[in-house]
Amino acid sequence: MEEFKVQVANEGHKHLAEAICLEMEESAKARGTGIAKRNPDYIRQKMEEGKAIIATSKSGDFAGFCYLETWGHGKYVSNSGLIVSPKFRNSGLATKIKIKAFNYTRKKYPDAKLFGLTTSAAVMKINSELGYRPVHFTELTDDEQFWKGCSSCINYPILQSKDRKLCLCTGMLYDPVEKNKKKWDFIKKSKIWDRLQRIKDVVLLRPLKKIEGFSLEFKRLFKLKYQ
Repeated sequence: MEEFKVQVANEGHKHLAEAICLEMEESAKARGTGIAKRNPDYIRQKMEEGKAIIATSKSGDFAGFCYLETWGHGKYVSNSGLIVSPKFRNSGLATKIKIKAFNYTRKKYPDAKLFGLTTSAAVMKINSELGYRPVHFTELTDDEQFWKGCSSCINYPILQSKDRKLCLCTGMLYDPVEKNKKKWDFIKKSKIWDRLQRIKDVVLLRPLKKIEGFSLEFKRLFKLKYQ
């Protein structure tokens, strides 16, 4: 099994910025949604600030990455842009990066709420194990710069048309005040989430098509999803 070094990125990793940006773009294209575009200078800045987690292979090749952003004067922190190089996928590396980012963020910003947007069931599973729960977008930061970052996503027009209340992504939040509460069980709720996601895909991607009874069904499933 491949061994990886997962650590806080530093200036010694700046030469990998181009490869990271390329993989972010390719991953977003493959999924048809998701990761906002970032340029190499932005990634290098994150490395300089100590706000990025990077995984490298034994030979020093780029293997995976994510970065931290603070919002609302440090009240919220997002772990964003999680990617794993295709040749290193299905190795559990994404989980290792998420855990490293989560623990590092909790230590660096102990009172902040951690949040993220995702369309990935795998990421939702990892997040739920860390103590995140799915939430309405209204519980996330209202920092305009965060939402502006979604503008490079192919689904940004959907977010705008719904007044930032709904999109194909699911919002997830970790609140340190709730750390002792029972964790949201993704495995138990995954069928409900999957059904809701399919309804969202149909309705939001076909805004001109009216589906009778959607509103009532959506609200029912939405309520079940967040219990």
